Amino acid sequence: MNLHRLSAVACAALVLALGLAAFDTSAQKADAVRPEVGKPLQEAQSLMRSGRHREAMNKVNDADAVANKTASEAFLIQRMRGSVASASGDNEGAIRAFEAVLNSGRLTGRDQLQMVQAVAVGYYKAKDYSKAAHWAQRYFKEGGSDAAMRTMLLQSYYLGRDCTSVNKMLGSATEDNGRRASEEELQILANCYLQLKDTGGYVAAIEKLVVYYPKKEYWTDLLARVQKKPGFSDRHALHVFRLRFATGNLIKTDDYLEMAQLALQAGVPAEAKAVVDKGYEVKALGNGKEGERHQRLRDLVTKSLADSQKNRAKEEQEALAAKDGNELVRVGINYVYEGKAEKGLALIEQGIKKGGLKRPEDAKLLLGEAQIYAGQRARGAQTLKNVQGSDGTADIARLWVLHARA
Repeated sequence: MNLHRLSAVACAALVLALGLAAFDTSAQKADAVRPEVGKPLQEAQSLMRSGRHREAMNKVNDADAVANKTASEAFLIQRMRGSVASASGDNEGAIRAFEAVLNSGRLTGRDQLQMVQAVAVGYYKAKDYSKAAHWAQRYFKEGGSDAAMRTMLLQSYYLGRDCTSVNKMLGSATEDNGRRASEEELQILANCYLQLKDTGGYVAAIEKLVVYYPKKEYWTDLLARVQKKPGFSDRHALHVFRLRFATGNLIKTDDYLEMAQLALQAGVPAEAKAVVDKGYEVKALGNGKEGERHQRLRDLVTKSLADSQKNRAKEEQEALAAKDGNELVRVGINYVYEGKAEKGLALIEQGIKKGGLKRPEDAKLLLGEAQIYAGQRARGAQTLKNVQGSDGTADIARLWVLHARA
């Protein structure tokens, strides 16, 4: 998460706005400014532009030393003082001067908005993130729309460890309101919770990332965490592998071998074949010293699938005649992975409706997975939303829903 680069970009854009607060001779048209005040201020402006900040501040002090200053002269002096202080890195001096300018009541409209922006930037540069956020909020309330200021507000919340405000700010941006939080913004949210050791907040942020920016590293994180939850059942290993397969998280040769073997054990050789074929396609299987072993597995999968298809009609009739729906679910999932989704899904649903299942929630999880595999993402998500269980079943279902939304 490249937070430092994002911060630097935001700050650079906003510091540029401070130059707008420099002394402007056109301001003298409204109120007369005596030469003994106006001349050193003009000289200060020229010196500041050439980078001679100390000399520029001396000229500001010369103007300030003039006796009996009018309100207009005092206003211009403070405005120039803030600009020079900001340019020289004197954040405290800049803040004092710019707040004095705002308190004068002489600014309106765009000029006032720029000065509020300058104060927010000053506090941000001074690392007073609470006040930076306060002034940035005021900037937007008064009509500001600079995207860099939005970034600075987000950074102020983050650097001030105000994760609740970061979440609130980004939460509304992920809905259908015309703007989606960027990947970097959601990374900031996740990192904020991570530093606070708020696991729930962190996981919620990663879940948003897998929906809007579904990269395999985010899925790796989520899947690892769900398997470490207390009470997570080992029988969900194949379900976890299915999610890994769907999200591009089968990496090593052993991943493909183990998933294929688990699919065979579950009585779904068509799924095992899809896994083995993919392993060969990406060259995770079929190479090196273990190439012969991989081929033996491929041969076993091919034979198992042929046997399954050969006996399918008999198995289907037996499943239909059975008192419970367990075999209907198993036969149905085979049809789905063989490309006969309509028939397979109907059998799974029939099996669930028939009842007598060893694990009803597992069957609903399997149905939702099968629907998503068959391309019925919305239907699958709806099925999975109703899956319950405290042994990881509901957790896996929730991750599938996130995948369906991605």
